[in-house]
Amino acid sequence: MGIVSILHTVFGVFGDATGLFLFLAPTITFKRILKNKSTEEFSGIPYPMTLLNCLLSAWYGLPFISENNTLVTVINGTGAAIEAVYVLIFLIYAPKKEKVKVFGLATFVLAAFSTVAIVSVAALHGKTRRYFCGFAAAVFSVIMYGSPLSIMRTVIRTKSVEFMPFFLSLFVFLCGTSWFIFGLLGNDPFVYVCNGFGSVLGALQLILYAIYRNNKGEKSGKPTAAKNGGSTMEMGLHNGNEHLERGDTIAVLPPGNGGL
Repeated sequence: MGIVSILHTVFGVFGDATGLFLFLAPTITFKRILKNKSTEEFSGIPYPMTLLNCLLSAWYGLPFISENNTLVTVINGTGAAIEAVYVLIFLIYAPKKEKVKVFGLATFVLAAFSTVAIVSVAALHGKTRRYFCGFAAAVFSVIMYGSPLSIMRTVIRTKSVEFMPFFLSLFVFLCGTSWFIFGLLGNDPFVYVCNGFGSVLGALQLILYAIYRNNKGEKSGKPTAAKNGGSTMEMGLHNGNEHLERGDTIAVLPPGNGGL
């Protein structure tokens, strides 16, 4: 085993570890939902979409689709299972209107993934199969990685990092960078292009945090963005003394193939 192969595995394992952290980040939010038996104001939309990204990325990483991407399948398969639990919780505890919306998205997710899987196996072969699956996963990966743009805009507008937890931004950067290097070492553009984008966004979040780190918003009362209808990164993480639980959900970024 050469040094490139060893480094390829090392960065893949590190990417799996940081990716798992990102997938588990919303657990505090879901503990609250289970405790209150209500999803309250939380949005369930990001979870089915992240589930689709995980399913497509896990499928792409399978040996008969692409080579040397088993670690991509491992973390995204794990992420798909976690996201499926999140979706199920929403289907149980969400208000009727939100429940219908989440159920509709979940149905679309299963239909879209099934279509990609069936077409890739029944009609495509070799490189064509890999390109088809890789492109499908990459499209949703870019969408997922672009989701923090709204919270970055909020940080710039309010000049406050109150709603952008440092450790979440750090792990977005570490995860994206790990899979970017993994993709480069494996010479897989479907991996390194998307994750290069994610790494840059993570770095920008950290730069914003460094600029506005001394301004974390109000110390008491409801958070400013929540009052103004702004977005928060609903990850159940702490940022200073604020526990971020309300506002519009920003999806957890799935690792691997840009997610992949």
